[in-house]
Amino acid sequence: MKAAVVTVSDGVSQGTREDESGEVLAQLLAGEGYDVERRIVPDERDAVVEAIAELADEAALVLTTGGTGLGPRDITPEATVEVLERGAPGIAEAIRADSVAKTPHGLLSRGIAGIRGRTLIVNLPGSPGGCRDGFEVLRPALGHALALLAGEATAHRQT
Repeated sequence: MKAAVVTVSDGVSQGTREDESGEVLAQLLAGEGYDVERRIVPDERDAVVEAIAELADEAALVLTTGGTGLGPRDITPEATVEVLERGAPGIAEAIRADSVAKTPHGLLSRGIAGIRGRTLIVNLPGSPGGCRDGFEVLRPALGHALALLAGEATAHRQT
């Protein structure tokens, strides 16, 4: 199954910073058996929209990292909303709750989650630890969520 990681960062896109968070997510996804595609874009709304929309046409899962805070260039949630057809607020709420339990800075995260077509899209923080923790929250429900989106028979949905 294909998954994609979109790193949203001016520094990484300009080559002045390493993509540590994207690397963490790519490794976690590969460890779960996903074929991972990666994309790096600057903190520019149109670039983020284009990357997420394009990858959502190819992958079952798109995870973003970066651009979810309060900084003036943090626009990932706003760009993601433009791409989504339906929201999945419980995912973002659970990731935020887990983060707040570990650090008060978790209150500052504005990440969202939702669906485009049959693809799940989730915003994660821009830090490696935030990505690792957020993925750990998502991981137990991920298989079931993607099966539902693919229209597969599940314990709750018989075809």
